[in-house]
Order: sequence, then structure tokens, then C-alpha cells
Amino acid sequence: MTAAAQTLARLRAGELQGITQLDLHDCGLEALPAEVMTLADSLEVLDLSGNALSTLPEGLSHLTKLHTLFASGNRFKDLPAVLGRLPRLDTLGFKANQIADVSASALAPTLRWLILTDNRIESLPPSLTDCTRLQKLMLAGNRLCQWPRGMGRLQRLELLRLSANRFEQAEDALPEELLAIPQLAWLAYAGNPFGAGREQSALASANPRSIPWAELLLQDRMGEGASGYIYAALWRPAGAPAQEVALKLFKGAVTSDGLPRSEMTATQVAGRHPHLVGVLGVLEGHPQNTEGLVMPRLAPQWAPLAGPPSMASCTRDVYGADLRLPPARAEAIAHAVTDALCHLHDRGLLHGDLYAHNLLVDGQGNALLSDFGAASFLPVDDRSRREALQALDRRALRILIDELSQRSDGDTPQEV
Repeated sequence: MTAAAQTLARLRAGELQGITQLDLHDCGLEALPAEVMTLADSLEVLDLSGNALSTLPEGLSHLTKLHTLFASGNRFKDLPAVLGRLPRLDTLGFKANQIADVSASALAPTLRWLILTDNRIESLPPSLTDCTRLQKLMLAGNRLCQWPRGMGRLQRLELLRLSANRFEQAEDALPEELLAIPQLAWLAYAGNPFGAGREQSALASANPRSIPWAELLLQDRMGEGASGYIYAALWRPAGAPAQEVALKLFKGAVTSDGLPRSEMTATQVAGRHPHLVGVLGVLEGHPQNTEGLVMPRLAPQWAPLAGPPSMASCTRDVYGADLRLPPARAEAIAHAVTDALCHLHDRGLLHGDLYAHNLLVDGQGNALLSDFGAASFLPVDDRSRREALQALDRRALRILIDELSQRSDGDTPQEV
């Protein structure tokens, strides 16, 4: 019996009174257990992911302390209206359902983090703009083609994922009022019709290299990110010496940031640079048709500068509590990431995910920027929109440099 199944058994036996967190993921549920309602005086976090739910009872609104609810990987076809009546709802995750309809009543105005990735949503209600606490909005992999009016009201929005939707025009996906939001710093919009031609032409000019699966000997798994798994591998190209590489295998057709195809395109177009991890080629011929990238394998001393944001920090990375950076090292890292970002902008790319958890460091002040899952192509002919988009990356850079400063004993590293 899994831990979640044991929790369900204890719930039904009345043994969980007073708990604040309840994990019922992957329990095969087709309906919410009635016993959940008995936790109304205490329950704050509820995880229902990976079940077979398609509705939620009206009684859910009695959970007046509930602030976090996950129901990804279920069978919902609409976002339940009862969610809008949860008075403290802060974080809501309904990724990878079959949601086509989001009613005005389903969006609690208290929301700070909303995840609707990989659904079938064609439009969003005007009430979205009443969620003025929103900091993080995840909408990749839907069927959106326009915004509700008044997006500029979301003045606290910092991270937005719009990739793999159906926006035909950049003006529809990226209106001026959206790009003028003062705290927006992390944006992804690749994989929409308005940018398809730009992506294709950029990829053709990058002259991508294909690496056959048969030339790779898979070894241990080294790590996992939101979009895929990283493996150690030995690449044995015909007529050349074998070399140790890292292989990224994507998890599925849609990631939290967008499409694997868009990430692979951006990674190749980024090309070589002293402060980028780089890429050797694109995987070809995987037995299950899994998409992947073959990259240089870094020495063991390279590690992420920080961990990704937590549920509490929302849009801010989580650094080690004892991390202290000598001034020279902090300055070197700041220069490295600034230089890498300038290179990407020159290549016509917005990184979209400029974070310390995507920055690999070796302990000596050397740094490599990685992960192009949220990268998007900058417009060529619209100078004002291009500059507005570049400003978002630079805002993320300033946040990163401020975080370096807070963990350094010297002066604030300067953006160059």
C-alpha cells in the first residue's frame, strides 16, 4: 500500500482530525471522499493529483482555511465553480486535465499562483483581472487566442507562461498593457502561430546536428527538471573517439514552459558562448520517439547556484541558508550571466527563465547559463515590442544580481 493509500485509509477511519495537509494523489479516486469535509477547521493544503476526478462537491467551500489545492492529472472538463468560493485560496494547480471552460465564478480573487497548463482552454473570463494578487500564471499548452480586457490590472504578475497556444498575432499575445506590468520578469510565448515562421527560419540557419540513439550508451540519471530527465551517456560517433555527454530526455508533449521542440530550437540557435552550457546535437531515433538533446557533460563540481522557487517563495529561488559568496566570485558570476544574456539578445532570443537555479557554478566564480525551456524568439520588425521584451529579461537579471549581493560580503555586483 502506498503512503497516499494509507493516508486515505486513515482518513476514512477518522484518524486525521486536526491535520493541515492531506495528500491523496494517485489513489484512484472518482469522487472526493466525504471525510475530507470533516477537516474544515484545519485543512490548509490538499493534493488530489493523479486521480479520476471530474467534479468537486459544493461542500468544498466549507474548507475555509484551504490555501493550496492541486488536482493535476484528473478528468475535469471545466474548472469547478466552487473553487471561487474558497476564501483563502492562494495556489491552484489543475495541470493536464481536459479543461475547456473556465467560468468567471471559478477564479478566487485571492489567487497568487494559478496553474492551468496543458488543457483545452480557448478563452479566459474577465474575472481573471480581479485576481490582483496573481504573481505566477501558467497557461502553456492551451488554445488561447486572446486575452480578456484589463490585463494591466495584474500589477503584481511576475511570471507568465503563454507558450503552445493559438495566438495568431503578437499584438494579441503580448499587448502593450501586459508588457507594461511593472514586475513582470519571466515570460514564455514560443510555440504560437505568430512565431512559427521565425522559429523555423532560425532553426534552419542554426544547421542542427542529429545524433542517433544507436550512438549513445545510456548511463546513470543525473537529475530531473520540470521538462525532462538528465542522464549521463557515452556518445560513440562513427569514425571518432567516444566522449562523455549529458542527455536530456523530455517528459512529454507539453512542459510547464511550453513545447520540447521550442526548447530544442532555442538551444541550438543560442549557439556557443563561454557562459552557456551549449549543445552537441538533437537526439534522433529513440525507440519510444522521445525527444532529447545531447549536451556536454560538465565536471562534478558544477552545480546550480540555488534551488527553484518553493510554494512559499512562489517566484523567488531558494538559496542554501549558509551560502556566502566572496565579493570577487559574486562579481564574476554577475558578469558571466550578463554577458550570456547579451549574447542571447543578439541572437534574437528572450531567455524567459533567468534564475539562479538555471545558473551552474563551479565554486571559483565561473558560471554557465542553462535551460532554454522558456526561451522565445524576439520580434524582428517591431522594435518597441522587442525592447519591451528584452527589458523583462533585464529585470530578471537585476533580481538575480540583487540576490547575489545579499549573499556577498562586498558591494553590490554591477550589471554590465
